[in-house]
Amino acid sequence: MPGVPEGFTYRLRKNGEVELLHHGRPAVVLRGAAAARFLLDVHEEDPQELMARLTGDYRRGNERTARNHPRNRRR
Repeated sequence: MPGVPEGFTYRLRKNGEVELLHHGRPAVVLRGAAAARFLLDVHEEDPQELMARLTGDYRRGNERTARNHPRNRRR
């Protein structure tokens, strides 16, 4: 299904940081309050969607369709 985030994982570092990975490659490192908040939210929300939002890799699927809509075309 297009637009569904997948391939995200995370790992805790010894210093309390959280490293987000996309298909095994480092994407983002969360530190301090952001890392603590992530660890709380990851169990309450869909982990794939949460990690996609945090890495900025959440815009997938309908961008091309929206760009081609007559309302969004440049004049």
